[in-house]
Amino acid sequence: MLDYLFIKLNNMKKILLLLAFIAITVHAGAQTPAPIDPNIPPYHILTTDSTYSTPAKLKKNTRVMIIYFSPDCSHCQHLISELKPKMKELGNTQIIMITWSVNFDIKAIKKFYHDYGLAAYPNITIGTEGYTYVVQKYYQVTTTPFIAIYNNSGKMVKSFNKSPNVNDVIASVKKAQ
Repeated sequence: MLDYLFIKLNNMKKILLLLAFIAITVHAGAQTPAPIDPNIPPYHILTTDSTYSTPAKLKKNTRVMIIYFSPDCSHCQHLISELKPKMKELGNTQIIMITWSVNFDIKAIKKFYHDYGLAAYPNITIGTEGYTYVVQKYYQVTTTPFIAIYNNSGKMVKSFNKSPNVNDVIASVKKAQ
């Protein structure tokens, strides 16, 4: 009889432990993510011309759009294709396109830059943060493209967590004075 009670007690402990684990997991998953910092992230990217770019190189009192992307992301490719005809409207906006890569490999970024003719737009800087994921963590990026728009004072006015309508992006940039 004692053996039977001991087995039951062990089973009850296991069940209680499992229920506690489930409760902790559900509670942790239900937490809302921390708000995104309203300032431009401290990026350090290797650009297609093999130089490094940081926020210190941004022009003062100018709007900034940061696009976190992946060169092989179809949504990112579609976004750039839709933005290109409207680049005149974004001429006074510095566009910083950031991705990740292993060991700062910029081959895919150079191909993207070339394939989409981004050299024609001097307001676009494109580069990789390597495997540091500083910007990805800063924005808590889970899908690409992620877009953050900053006003002339360097404060975020709008962000898009997934592929947005290009007209919404243009409207947000225009509002960001």
